[in-house]
Amino acid sequence: MNILDTNLAILQEEKNMEREEKKTLLYNCPFCEEMHEVQIKDYWARTTVKEEEVEYQKTVYYCGQSDEEFTPADIMDVNLLKARDAYRRKKNFLTSGDIKAIRTKYDLTQKEYARLLGVGDATIQRYETKAIQDNIYDNLMRLTNQNPSYCLELLEQNKAAFESARYEQIKRGVAYQIKLYGEDFYLEEAIKVKYVDYDDCNSCNGYILLSLDKVKNLLVYFATYIPELYKVKLMKLLWYTDAESYRQYGHSITGLVYQHMPLGAVPIAHNEIMGLGCIKVEEQVHDDYVAQRVYPNKNISINNFSIEELGVLQRVTEKFIHYSTKKIVEYMHEETAYKCTGPNEIIEFTNKNKIRNL
Repeated sequence: MNILDTNLAILQEEKNMEREEKKTLLYNCPFCEEMHEVQIKDYWARTTVKEEEVEYQKTVYYCGQSDEEFTPADIMDVNLLKARDAYRRKKNFLTSGDIKAIRTKYDLTQKEYARLLGVGDATIQRYETKAIQDNIYDNLMRLTNQNPSYCLELLEQNKAAFESARYEQIKRGVAYQIKLYGEDFYLEEAIKVKYVDYDDCNSCNGYILLSLDKVKNLLVYFATYIPELYKVKLMKLLWYTDAESYRQYGHSITGLVYQHMPLGAVPIAHNEIMGLGCIKVEEQVHDDYVAQRVYPNKNISINNFSIEELGVLQRVTEKFIHYSTKKIVEYMHEETAYKCTGPNEIIEFTNKNKIRNL
């Protein structure tokens, strides 16, 4: 089995949650009306949330004696939360897990995080268990995650909501995050500045606003699963991922805007993107040029990708995993999208610019 087959097998196993060992527990079965082992089964299901169809991983209990499935009330709540999180991912909102991770990063309880944000005490508890936030609150929470300095500003504004000793503890934790994440934050801000002219969904960004979270996920993915990866090839893989998503679904994944450069498509702010902390870059000096070898700087989690995105990634990986940098550049030079644009022009996502089937 080659490296691609191995990687795809691992991905499929993780995504489908298929395990050779069956998960069981002792439970009072409602069909048999007795305590015995039941199997815990996970599978992908579809439902509608806020008039949007979403796909999520549903959990049920299975009684082998009666050959029946059932869903206890607490598991039903878990399934509802999974469906709502699928909706959030579809809308590029923070999931319940994302929100918990943000407050955990600052060592805050649900009530403390709510008070730091200046919202009702129960707001974060609702977002982590059942409610879906609106755009305003999502952006507010996202800012506290991306910019610890802004989190410190909020803490100062809402200082009266905390006891003195606890306020000092939280302040020290936020200050630590400022030191830890400062460089990445300023890089992200620099990228956003370069995308200020692309603040609406159009053919330049593939009808998706820039998502640096998605960009970082893709960087880690390719750095993990593509051997001998260098910057030039990585830039082409990003473009092919967005172009393949547009070809299949009518929109890109990252919202990056790509320019026609001599070696193919390159996203605006590519140097800043290469500096993001999710990957590490090693310069290799050759006789007449310097190459940038790319490695992952964090572990990959495919739960960051939707089913559609995972399919796109698998197709791009299958196509280009063994392409050298030179070969992928030559391949892209034959794309209509490249041939129909001039030097430094934006390579727009349009029907006439759709790529060849991968």
